[in-house]
Amino acid sequence: MADFTLDGRTKVKTFKSEFKQNFGATLRVYTSVDCKELADDEATLASIRAEGFAGGELSVKGNMKVAGFERRVAELYGIGVQVANADDTAFADDAATLATAGSTTSANSGKAQLTTEDLAKRTAADAAPNVEATAAELASAKVKVYGQAQNRTVLGISHAYMVIYPHATYEELCKAFPGSLRPGTTKLFVDVNSQDSADKAQLASSFTQEDELITTGDGKKVALVMLWTKDQFERIATHAKQYGILVADFEKAAGGAKRGHFRLEYLNGYVPPVPAKKKLKWWVWLLIAMFVIGTLQVFYDAITNPTVIEKEVEKIVEVEKVVYVDRIEEIEKNFNAATFFQGKADLSEDAKFVLHDLHQLMEKHPELRLRLVGHTSSEGDPAFNQRLSEARAQAAVDFLISRGIDASRLEAEGKGSSEPIDENNPEANRRTEFIVLE
Repeated sequence: MADFTLDGRTKVKTFKSEFKQNFGATLRVYTSVDCKELADDEATLASIRAEGFAGGELSVKGNMKVAGFERRVAELYGIGVQVANADDTAFADDAATLATAGSTTSANSGKAQLTTEDLAKRTAADAAPNVEATAAELASAKVKVYGQAQNRTVLGISHAYMVIYPHATYEELCKAFPGSLRPGTTKLFVDVNSQDSADKAQLASSFTQEDELITTGDGKKVALVMLWTKDQFERIATHAKQYGILVADFEKAAGGAKRGHFRLEYLNGYVPPVPAKKKLKWWVWLLIAMFVIGTLQVFYDAITNPTVIEKEVEKIVEVEKVVYVDRIEEIEKNFNAATFFQGKADLSEDAKFVLHDLHQLMEKHPELRLRLVGHTSSEGDPAFNQRLSEARAQAAVDFLISRGIDASRLEAEGKGSSEPIDENNPEANRRTEFIVLE
């Protein structure tokens, strides 16, 4: 029996007829996974695709298991399909292949007749979230999220998506993770600057701390809704797999999950993309032209009034300085908080995450020079600690050099355990800091 391929352009009637022709089995197609309403035969799969589902091409093969085929259609299109025998009187066995599904025992042999209610129950079971990753999903995964609890893990999933797709706009983020993942919620994310009354109400039950907010590709700061149940958590964790995001068992996440935090682990050699500079729109160029003309006017005025140019240049420099210093302080705070495991010089995922921001800042400001300073806790041999602190600093330097930063702009220094920041917390002292060189 031949195999066939479907995509969003495939009509429902074509899908069913090719299925029957190739496998001798009956296929029912529904408008949603609850199997309450049969799809129109003239509709295309794209037109009945549920919001938030990617759709795409699916190769239907005779050696596919019935349960796997039904689940795969649900994952791609968010719709329900059910496989029955040739005369549509009994379910095909979940473990049967599509090639043998048509020979399922008929109702006349004692099997219960297939009803819409039965189909709905079976679809709900087949479409249940499957958090555990398959071998193929593990091989293609980009990021694994570790969190201490369901809420924080879901927040980590959202941040992981923006790491993988840094250009995603607020609208695209909402489309990637629709409100249907958390039934009863219109949308999962809300713009913290929105003046809409409904958005303001949702903020009361969302992650709104500064380090929890998600920055989208169009510059918006958005908050994720909190209070996820187990079913909702499993639903979004399963949904995230299509974007290369896997979730660790948050109850057993060791060696990195801290109270109130999550961490990201990059898999299979994945390196997050550095956002490319966006092309300026025409009105931006117009503003730049107006600025240039204004600057030329200032220089012209300086011929008759020299103090004018000095004041204007001073303003420009001061604004740039404020932006520059604020960004340095933000990165420094995050980087200094990225600790190391005891006795190790390997960069943590938290440190790598911040180093990507530091790399971008150094590219933007070629005059910026840094000294990376490694520290250890007071545990162990002082000589070993000194070498370990140097190795930690050098690891950060090597990371930046590997991203294209010239080695002449970087220095590495180790201070061993000579400068602890908390005598009662050894973990906090296992760190690397950076200092801006004049």
